[in-house]
Amino acid sequence: MPKRIDAHFVAAGRYHDIDFARLEILKLLAEHPEIRTTVACDYSDTDRLDECSFLITYCCDLMPSEEQMARIKTWLEAGGKWLALHGTNSILKFVEGGVDTPNLRPDVMDVLGTQFKAHPPIGNFMVEVVNKDHELSQGIDDFEINDELYLSVTTAKIDVLMTTTFEGEATGFTDDQWPKTTVPILYTRELGDGEVVYNTLGHCRGHYDLPGIRDFNPTPDKCAWNYPVYYELLRRGITWAKRSES
Repeated sequence: MPKRIDAHFVAAGRYHDIDFARLEILKLLAEHPEIRTTVACDYSDTDRLDECSFLITYCCDLMPSEEQMARIKTWLEAGGKWLALHGTNSILKFVEGGVDTPNLRPDVMDVLGTQFKAHPPIGNFMVEVVNKDHELSQGIDDFEINDELYLSVTTAKIDVLMTTTFEGEATGFTDDQWPKTTVPILYTRELGDGEVVYNTLGHCRGHYDLPGIRDFNPTPDKCAWNYPVYYELLRRGITWAKRSES
């Protein structure tokens, strides 16, 4: 009989259909009846991590406090696992000339291994599997997907499993001109006895997710959520996260 596994899930932030993403991920977690999950809209309950094997985050422009981040890092280094999705590494500031992504939280970005800087308009791009031996990528062929491509800078040592290449304009961002760049899509980062897995795919936006910008968004986006390969990557991420390394 499987042993109970506890998890904590933070799903919150701006400009995304957080309700949809939260529900979809909870349905995937429910495929494992031994996983018992608490759900939060911020990082305040870091005491909960003491009971948990893993943390999942689907966020946009939502940062833990410095104290909360220090607690998460300590928990990771002691053997915790963090499955970070899509906009977890984003900080957004509206300034003259577009959206800025300032380096205000190096403590967070050092742990995550990257920081979001911009994205081009939603479109199709190819994802290349560059490590075909890892449990998260083994047996998956290169694939084309329609999504919001998160362009980032690397902030710490990461082990990249999947990438794409981008060259062009990220309209609306202060960092809008990008030379030909290799962009990590799925990667791992070890910290002490723990590990981060970051999957940048998975944009979604409904009719009512742009308050203050557009009262009604006429064209909802599901992007990677329309593709079986994305659900496969999420399922593999959960399987990785729940497994004890002891």
